[in-house]
Parts: sequence; structure tokens; C-alpha cells
Amino acid sequence: MTTSVEQRAALVTGGTGGIGLAIARRLQGDGLRVAVLDLDRPVGREIATEHDLTFIGADLAKREDCRRAVDETVAVLGGLDVLVNNAGFQHIAPLADFPEDTWDTMLRVMLTAPFLLSKYAWPHLTRSGQGRIINISSIHGHVASPFKSGYVSAKHGLIGLTRASALEAGEQGLTVNAICPGYVRTPLVTGQMADQARTRGLSIEEVEQKVMLEGAAIKRLLDPGDIAALTSYVASPAAWGMTGAVLDLDLGWTAR
Repeated sequence: MTTSVEQRAALVTGGTGGIGLAIARRLQGDGLRVAVLDLDRPVGREIATEHDLTFIGADLAKREDCRRAVDETVAVLGGLDVLVNNAGFQHIAPLADFPEDTWDTMLRVMLTAPFLLSKYAWPHLTRSGQGRIINISSIHGHVASPFKSGYVSAKHGLIGLTRASALEAGEQGLTVNAICPGYVRTPLVTGQMADQARTRGLSIEEVEQKVMLEGAAIKRLLDPGDIAALTSYVASPAAWGMTGAVLDLDLGWTAR
């Protein structure tokens, strides 16, 4: 027996800011009950409360926190139908100087945690017959940039995890897909543009057009709401036939 859209529940990791918060609010607007997972900090709890979202405090670099996060979500929301693996961060450094502990943490948060959350959530996601796992990868899941070895490795791996999981989940009504955005106007990206402007002697506008969007066909940064809109469709019952897909929302960046 399938549940109605109004009864479905979602967990969004990295859900108290940027892309994650936009996704959480969009799914909430679609009628889902939504929990957002982030590091257990007062600001995260305040944001969740402000938007009437359930807050799950967890460190995704820790295996036990991944299991607990799923258990808490199910206990509070009464089930779990949609898992959005969005949490992540960037560290930019040459490979020879890349901190080993940072490498370990990046892979735990952006690749191991999606695996563990999917594993622990699997019995709940397959129960309703319309479960969804949506992995937020990146254009760097397809192609590489220098000085981003950890980020690029994790995002490439996330696409592989998406495809393998989709093949295993199909007969259980669970779909697994990945979304690969280009550059999105988030605090992280605007901070990177400010750094580039200082080091290159350019204006913020010049960095946006000549550096960040140099390889894009559409010279405009994405908005978090753009990723949320695509996530909304992939999470919906209408997308039942889409699985194992890698959906590029990249302004034509990878079309070359």
C-alpha cells in the first residue's frame, strides 16, 4: 500500500543553509514532513525552528551519528520516504599539500555518509513503494578542477553509488538519482568569488563572468531554488520511472 504525498516524510542533510535549506523548504511546500540534518549548533536549530522543520543534530563524519540520524527521523516523523544527501564542504589545496585529515573528513561526509544513510534508511524507503534517494553531486562529479582532489573524488564516487544503488532498488519501488549542479549562488561560492577578486585584482562581477562562468553556455549563476525545483520533481510520484539518472543542471558547463 502506498502513502499519499501529504503523509510522506523527508530527511535533507546539510539542510539548514544554502541548497539544503532551499530543498527542505520546497519539499515542505510540496506537502512533505521534513527533517533537516546538520551539525548540532544553536544556529541550525534556530533556522529549523524558524521554518517549522524538524532538526536532527549529527556529525556525518561519524558512523554512529548516521545511524542515529535515521532512527531519530523515523521516530519523529513516523517514517522516511525521501532521503536527500546534500551535505558537503570544499577545501582547496594542491594535492601535495592537501591535509590528510581533511581528505578523510571530506570522503566520510560526502561519500561514506550517503552510503550509510542509504543503507540504514533502506527498509523505510522501500516500505511505501515510492521511496526516493536523491544525491546532490556536482559538475565535479563528471569533470575535475585543480586543487579540489578531495571534493572531486567524493562527487565522482557519489555518482557511482547512485547508479549501483538504483540497480538494486528498482524492484522495490525505490528510485535513486543524482543531481549535478554547476556553480550556485550560495555563501560558499560568493566567498570564493570575493577571494578570487582580491587575488586577481578583479571586481566581483568580473570574477563571476570571467572565472566562475567561463566554461558555461549560460552566463548566470544558479540559485538554490533551481536545485530545489529539480529535487521536487525527482522526489515526486511523477518521477517513478526515473532511476539511476545523473541530472545535469550546469548551465551547459559539461557540454563541451
